[in-house]
Amino acid sequence: MRHVRTRPWSPWGLLLSLLCSSCLGSPSPATTPEDRAGSQGLRFRLAGFPRKPFEGRVEIQRAGEWGTICDDDFTLQAAHVLCRELGFTEATGWTHSAKYGPGTGRIWLDNLSCSGTEQSVTECASRGWGNSDCTHDEDAGVICKDQRLPGFSDSNVIEVERHLQVEEVRLRPAVGRGRRPLPVTEGLVEVRLPDGWSQLCDKGWSAQNSHVVCGMLGFPSEKRVNTAFYRLLAQRQQHSFGLHGVACVGTEAHLSLCSLEFYRANDTTRCPGGAPAVVSCVPGPLYAASSGQKKHQQSKPQGETRVRLKGGAHPGEGRVEVLKASTWGTVCDRKWDLQAASVVCRELGFGSAREALSGMGAIHLSEVRCSGQEPSLWKCPHKNITAEDCSHSHDAGVRCNLPYTGVETKIRLSGGRSRHEGRVEVQIGGPGSLRWGLICGDDWGTLEAMVACRQLGLGYANHGLQETWYWDSGNTTEVVMSGVRCTGSELSLDQCAHHSTHIACKRTGTRFTAGVICSETASDLLLHSALVQETAYIEDRPLHMLYCAAEENCLARSARSANWPYGHRRLLRFSSQIHNLGRADFRPKAGRHSWVWHECHGHYHSMDIFTHYDILTPNGTKVAEGHKASFCLEDTECQEDVSKRYECANFGEQGITVGCWDLYRHDIDCQWIDITDVKPGNYILQVVINPNFEVAESDFTNNAMKCNCKYDGHRIWVHNCHIGDAFSEEANRRFERYPGQTSNQIV
Repeated sequence: MRHVRTRPWSPWGLLLSLLCSSCLGSPSPATTPEDRAGSQGLRFRLAGFPRKPFEGRVEIQRAGEWGTICDDDFTLQAAHVLCRELGFTEATGWTHSAKYGPGTGRIWLDNLSCSGTEQSVTECASRGWGNSDCTHDEDAGVICKDQRLPGFSDSNVIEVERHLQVEEVRLRPAVGRGRRPLPVTEGLVEVRLPDGWSQLCDKGWSAQNSHVVCGMLGFPSEKRVNTAFYRLLAQRQQHSFGLHGVACVGTEAHLSLCSLEFYRANDTTRCPGGAPAVVSCVPGPLYAASSGQKKHQQSKPQGETRVRLKGGAHPGEGRVEVLKASTWGTVCDRKWDLQAASVVCRELGFGSAREALSGMGAIHLSEVRCSGQEPSLWKCPHKNITAEDCSHSHDAGVRCNLPYTGVETKIRLSGGRSRHEGRVEVQIGGPGSLRWGLICGDDWGTLEAMVACRQLGLGYANHGLQETWYWDSGNTTEVVMSGVRCTGSELSLDQCAHHSTHIACKRTGTRFTAGVICSETASDLLLHSALVQETAYIEDRPLHMLYCAAEENCLARSARSANWPYGHRRLLRFSSQIHNLGRADFRPKAGRHSWVWHECHGHYHSMDIFTHYDILTPNGTKVAEGHKASFCLEDTECQEDVSKRYECANFGEQGITVGCWDLYRHDIDCQWIDITDVKPGNYILQVVINPNFEVAESDFTNNAMKCNCKYDGHRIWVHNCHIGDAFSEEANRRFERYPGQTSNQIV
């Protein structure tokens, strides 16, 4: 766009321009940019709630009228320009879909495109002033760095008049304080105001209000409470009321979005005839046990209508994925908002959504429009789409409200070079006898480290260390926990199996205690199951061609007694293509200095075991197996916008880059299962990637693939291949009832 410097608009000229643009239907001309931060005739402000002073919905005043900016094509570069207009040094982020609430009035700018170096927003390209096809549900916001420009004059920046806002809510137990387990699920509702915590008057209090409060506190639903008991109790206590007249619809993600009234400082009579509002919340399955409540068995949706979160570094956050026709796919972020995000969060057993995020797999849904009352995302109106309609850079994500459990206060790291690494210390004992101690390093591995990092709030585990002699233990030398064995899904280490009071540690001393290195990102491997099904076949391979395979233990045990080099082995061969869908490269645990050279095949092994291949009976009995050391982890192919980083040639670095895949063709050594001794029958073919959890991943549940397998002694049929966690209950039942599975003849 070429900019022409003109004289400042006179009031009559501006009025004439507005009238002409209104008559002709064209946007009014851009205001002339000046040499200072700020533009002639334009004023800026941050609005909306809940928010901090340096973030909010961007509003621009032009020709005396305040309006907003549409989030279409909005980028961080545009946010930089706007933050400078507002007097901040730069932007740290931006928001879409009216995160801070929808604005009112005109939508001044749409398809705003900035390079980030412009002195004024008027220098950026757009559809023109007032020319937009958006609604206020698409208002853009910015998050600025909390640092002002030197010498910036606030005369051009208008802050919305400050009103009292509800930013924090809590439940205060009326009885048994200090003795009730966390999370607190029932108590008096209190809000933080500038002068401290205050109660809410219960006059007109409704179940919808309770629903909103419970959602903010991380609980999916509420239940009725014994108000008579609490009213009797309230007569004996002093209270400080700050709010009354709360009226929520029930779909709000935050109490501030409800209609409410604050008491004025000179109000002497507050909540006459009323009492403090009391709420009782129902925790989700993850938190029911820790709160002392029985788990509520929620009926699962009928058919394949499941929802999950993937790729999030913390519980209750991640990319939203839905299961449709046995395939997991993502949700496009078009019209994705807090209401839709809250439906997902509550469906998964969390509270309402704290944030509706924008961000790989097939895309299933777009333009999801929830009212907030739906029990499942599938109940919301939506469009069925494909990857051609929406790119994966627009995958919808959520960050849910979680109950406060306090588990992060019972664990800490010491001796590390940063706060993300160190020797693990846990707090044990009861009131008056609390002390910190170390964990025995015996059997400590990736799964245990994953739980420790999750409890610390530090994301995933890069490594679980059994020796930590290189980290100073400080004054903590006592080992207080041993025999820790986790599944990887626990929220804290005390939920893992471990020795109770007796400490049994094979290697004593602080040098053999557990440690972790945590990371906010991790890899996530996924096998291309359809390729296994398409490429499976049987080969009778002569023994004289299998010496290398025998050396690497890729044949069945009976091959040792075969009449070498005469005869053959019957092999089930197939290709495997392993994708990295995570947010970090998949790298072998061992460094290059410890890789093992195999002369026979002429390559280095960077992992002892990379995949397991098994033939199982329907009841899970293993009848044939194969294992594959990682001959060479490398990027065979990548997505269009991703470059290869790992290549095995010339002792190169090994790994799988995010967005790339490693292909093991069916015609290479050990890419098989030796089925020479397997009798005809119906079986299950199982492939497990990273079976010993040697390398940390964000999700281990998708590392296993299963297929139906029918063998008649001459031919084999492989079908119905699925990633292990993609089975619905109905699909599992169909899988188990495969015809003829009960008539196997097993050696």
